[in-house]
Amino acid sequence: MDQVPGVDQIDKYVARLKDRKADWNVLKFQADVDPKYGRAQMRYVGGGGTGAHDDPNIIQAGHFTLSTMILPPGHEGPLHLHTDVEELFFVLEGALTCIWSDRKTEVERTIGPRDMIWVPAGIWRGVRNDGTVDALFLTLLGAQKPVLPDYPEGSPLSEARARK
Repeated sequence: MDQVPGVDQIDKYVARLKDRKADWNVLKFQADVDPKYGRAQMRYVGGGGTGAHDDPNIIQAGHFTLSTMILPPGHEGPLHLHTDVEELFFVLEGALTCIWSDRKTEVERTIGPRDMIWVPAGIWRGVRNDGTVDALFLTLLGAQKPVLPDYPEGSPLSEARARK
C-alpha cells in the first residue's frame, strides 16, 4: 500500500462475515495425506500461508495476513515452519494445543478463548484440537504473501505440497 486511501474508500476495507466462506479445500492437499489435517480457512486480509492470494474477497495489505480457522475435534494443523514470517494464534472458541519445536524437543501449551500464542519466524509450529468441539481461532502472519511453509524432512506433506 504505497498510498493512503481516501476516506471515501472505506467500504473497500471492510470485510464482513456474511461475505466469507469456510474454505475446506485450500489445505485439502494435507487432508488427502491424512484426514486429521482437515480444517477450514476464512480469509479476511491476504491469503495467509495457504497461498490463496487470489481470493477476490480478501483485503490486500502490505505486511500481514489475517484469517480465521476452523479445526474440528481430533484434527490438527501439522508441524510446519515459516522461515519468513511471525505467526500468532488467537482462540475465539474452544481450545487449541499449540506446539513449538526446534526439531529436537517439542513443547506444548493449551490455550482457550481470548488466549494467544505468538511464534517467531524460524520456529517449527503446529496446532491440535484435543477438545470435543470445533476450535475457532484467528491466525495472523507478518507478511503480505508468505511463502508456503516447509514440513519436516521425510514428511508425506512435503511430497503433497510439491504436487499442489
